Amino acid sequence: MWRAVVNALSRAKVPGGQAFRPLPAQEGRSLLPGGTHCCQGAVPGLHTAQQLSMSPGIQKVEALDAGHFVRVEWDDGSESRYPCVWLRDNCQCPLCFLPSAGARRLLFEDLDVNIVAKEVALADRKKISITWPDEHASEYEAEWLKKRCFSEEARAEMQADLFLPERQYWGSDLQLPKIPFEEIMYNDESAYKWLCTLKKVGIVLLTGAATRQGELIKLGHRIGFLRLTFYGPTWQVQDKADANNVAYTTGKLCFHTDYPVLHHPPGVQFLHCIKQTATGGESEVVDGFHVSNKLKKQNPEAYQILSSTAVDYTDVGVDFCDFAVHCKQRIIDIDSRGQAVRINYNNATRDAVFDIPAEKVRPFYAALKEFNDLLNSAEHKFTYKLKPGDIVTFDNWRVLHGRQSYPSGSGVTRHLEGAYADWDVVLSRLRLLRKRVLKRD
Repeated sequence: MWRAVVNALSRAKVPGGQAFRPLPAQEGRSLLPGGTHCCQGAVPGLHTAQQLSMSPGIQKVEALDAGHFVRVEWDDGSESRYPCVWLRDNCQCPLCFLPSAGARRLLFEDLDVNIVAKEVALADRKKISITWPDEHASEYEAEWLKKRCFSEEARAEMQADLFLPERQYWGSDLQLPKIPFEEIMYNDESAYKWLCTLKKVGIVLLTGAATRQGELIKLGHRIGFLRLTFYGPTWQVQDKADANNVAYTTGKLCFHTDYPVLHHPPGVQFLHCIKQTATGGESEVVDGFHVSNKLKKQNPEAYQILSSTAVDYTDVGVDFCDFAVHCKQRIIDIDSRGQAVRINYNNATRDAVFDIPAEKVRPFYAALKEFNDLLNSAEHKFTYKLKPGDIVTFDNWRVLHGRQSYPSGSGVTRHLEGAYADWDVVLSRLRLLRKRVLKRD
């Protein structure tokens, strides 16, 4: 059954009658444990039929280290070691756990961090039981335990399954993934494919939406809900008198991410083309993670400056309500391993206030200039033109976007409707769709 699902997803059609295919491998692509890609012939997050159908069995269970650890020996010859304090903390009995909420009832103040197992037993090779010193009894299913093994490989696999960290980098050679809007709205497999591709590639074009306002509201309902900002639940990108945002002009927009002035910028952005100008107005995108990796190799000092210097951002005005927003962000946000996890770059809202010593200003500008030059290099940027009915969906933490200028006119010559969503909402819907499509627990 699983193989049939995989094959069905890999054969799903996109406009032009072409089957959806993942993009070719790019430099720096992340891998799942064991060197396998999370998307081979289908979409990210799929496991093989064999992996999904295997139900682990237990050969032996015993207490170790004076009862502080429980060792489980599996049918395949591997073993796992579980700290007893973690086992007691995660007892699944009704007194300690509320199944209807998927939440722990056990109070932390009632947990003995030095607890040891009094007695450990194996039942039917599919579960273990533990009796604690206070005679409280706990049972743990084999499959539940196996998923939560503390080995480095098992932890990496679980994190990959939960957060889909694989990235597929791209430059000017991007083959923009396209899926019909109606398909993702009413077909769970297509919606799952859309969100998986959005997470992996960072951008997907939805085609064939109606050319009227309100389609993004429907899209928001499809994933859960949209992100409300000071510009409203949705906002209209068109030439406006006394514009309160540079996007509401006909001028060129340089590469940027939206809303770095917020402490938690929106993770995903939607832009729906309702009306398109005859000349100009082409959209441009660039993979910020790919470019930041290039900068790190080319000039480690510049990368260090941009990933450690807090830049002031400001946005003041009136729209959905009046606002005066100020925030500090690093241009390149990195994790504990030094890998980029979010780009915060918007030249229009970068403040004149700059809270660093004067002697560090010029080196910062030099580093930012090198990064900006890489963003704008012909090998990195991808240019396309939205057609009425197109909705471009992209990762606002990763993909920087811009726009070429277009002629002004007496009326509205170009009209896009925009909206945001948070990655928490998008990933939540992705996991629910995966469970539904793959019939997974």
